[in-house]
Amino acid sequence: MAKELGYTMMDSPIGPLLLASTEEGLCYIQFANEQDGLAPLVRWCKKTFVGITPTRNDAINEPAKIQLEEYFAGKRKTFDVPTVLYGTPFQKSVWNELSNIPYGETRSYKDIALAIGAAKAVRAIGGANNRNPIPVIIPCHRVIGSNGALVGYGGGLSIKEYLLSLEEGPLFAHASS
Repeated sequence: MAKELGYTMMDSPIGPLLLASTEEGLCYIQFANEQDGLAPLVRWCKKTFVGITPTRNDAINEPAKIQLEEYFAGKRKTFDVPTVLYGTPFQKSVWNELSNIPYGETRSYKDIALAIGAAKAVRAIGGANNRNPIPVIIPCHRVIGSNGALVGYGGGLSIKEYLLSLEEGPLFAHASS
């Protein structure tokens, strides 16, 4: 179990990002400035860990920050920063499957449901996608509606559209109907 949760802030083309890591790896990214992002981080931390309060720690988050900067600069297509996922077994299975979506491609919620062997769980896939604690690195922005529409994104649809455009992937590629 984690002993520390350190957070830092970074500027990005999609706005400020709050990053948080334990000694084991990155576990949280939020689309927010420090003032708006700290209270949700504290709430998440209380639910996830016992007796740990997030503290400012730029050094623990430096590897993730560097890789995100490279991604936004178009110099990185995959992430290899250590991550730690905190969620239910179902959520973790969804998040792991999201990590298999290649850079520049998209999948539908139905595709994800079929890939994890839960064909009837399309709505639950959406719920797990919405609770992804490490957006961008776990590419939930690459999930679209089965009709090809951009649907739901924690950071807002304009950020989802920006990330898909950054990756220059055809919006409807590999999404099943």
